[in-house]
Amino acid sequence: MALEFSTKVAEPDKLATDALVVGIYESGKLSESAAAVDRAAKGLITELIKRKDVSGKLGATRVLVKPAGLACERLVLVGFGKEQELGAKGYREAVHAAVSALKDTGAKRAHFYLAELPVRGCDVRWSARQAVIVASDALYRFEEFKSQKSPPAALQHIVLALADRSFADAVAEAVAEGRAIAAGMAFAKNLGNRPSNLCTPSHLAEQARQLAKEYKLGVEVLERKDMEKLGMGALLAVAKGSHEPPKFLVLQYNGGGKKNKPVVLVGKGVTFDTGGISLKPAAEMDEMKFDMCGAASVLGTFRAIAELKPKLNLVGLIPATENMPGGGATKPGDIVKSLSGRTIEILNTDAEGRLILCDALTYAERFNPAAVIDIATLTGACVIALGHVATGVYANDETLAEQLLEAGREAWDRGWRMPLWEDYQEQLKSPFADVANIGGRPAGSVTAACFLARFAEKYSWAHLDIAGTAWKSGKDKGATGRPVPLLTTYLLHRARQS
Repeated sequence: MALEFSTKVAEPDKLATDALVVGIYESGKLSESAAAVDRAAKGLITELIKRKDVSGKLGATRVLVKPAGLACERLVLVGFGKEQELGAKGYREAVHAAVSALKDTGAKRAHFYLAELPVRGCDVRWSARQAVIVASDALYRFEEFKSQKSPPAALQHIVLALADRSFADAVAEAVAEGRAIAAGMAFAKNLGNRPSNLCTPSHLAEQARQLAKEYKLGVEVLERKDMEKLGMGALLAVAKGSHEPPKFLVLQYNGGGKKNKPVVLVGKGVTFDTGGISLKPAAEMDEMKFDMCGAASVLGTFRAIAELKPKLNLVGLIPATENMPGGGATKPGDIVKSLSGRTIEILNTDAEGRLILCDALTYAERFNPAAVIDIATLTGACVIALGHVATGVYANDETLAEQLLEAGREAWDRGWRMPLWEDYQEQLKSPFADVANIGGRPAGSVTAACFLARFAEKYSWAHLDIAGTAWKSGKDKGATGRPVPLLTTYLLHRARQS
């Protein structure tokens, strides 16, 4: 059962609810709602702070059952750290801590009075939207293939509550946006977390069809014969070693006028990447099921946009295939002809993402796009450069780059601008073809983007390298749903400005 969200204007001290959540600071200062609750409870919170039984340190929580003087069943106190230092990261951590504290209680419905706390550089609308996204993420589970599933979380409904009616409309709109983004992220995470024996190119095609049916989107699935007829030689070269048939998905959302040029999202859909003949090391190869997270993020973004219905036109292109070794697989040194007509010398079959994307970027030209953004788990080099915090952002258009970076900052799904200088193109020269698919170890993420740039010269284009941000390893292994928040925020901004 999906977590529900709503808004309410009410005085916290008189509210009858399963759980009432308020914030306190490390200094002992109370938020406005916490102060109102403290007065009604005859100084209960103040006394607990004085005794040091409650801490306002960031992320600290305390659950009080049936507090005297209040109508709530539980009072949850959440620490927000130092008041003057409360920023976006700290706010999100505190909200996550509050939801985690409630997970272990029997509360089904909780009222959160947290959006009122001032966050440096952010407004109440941001706080409400982030509360929805963070809460959804905190309660997300992927147990599709477990025979013994965890009992469902008791918490079913979170109310973003306000004591001040003047912010009600802004918070209600923010909650709607947060809910749609969270649902899009969950959609993307589910696809990323599914094993590659189930999540094949055909499965992605079926998911796209179901999404299109539910939200009345346009959808088309190109088969191998269609790609052969078009001349998608680069994409087909990657698919040669696999028994799974490749698919090329085309999704369309038409919320703008007929004359409005669409934004095109292109998502890398390699549903499993062995590296092909240039075989990867065995360690952690299981995580190569996440190599379709670019495709998943496009589908997740469509899910969010279709729910919010902004006034813009959107196209999604997903080249989907496996990259497998085999008797028919492409070999290092092979030369193929791309849809653009350019020939490519494939020096490394593990640099396959750029091969399927280059044909998709050429295909995007037929839509006369306002902008094209490709999203791909493209290079390990980007992980080395930026770690698991920021997505690499490349662009041939300064305005588009800044719009994406700003959307990422607002969505707390941040990117970092990387160079796309002509100097790096030298590394991609081939003595036998128009271009080589790799440029050596130096600046590996940059040369990958430079390769793609050759196929995106006819429009405004950006490339998001999400190799470090699309999934987590270790005990919390799983897809993150990024960059659905960045993309959705960018598209909503664009729709409002048109």
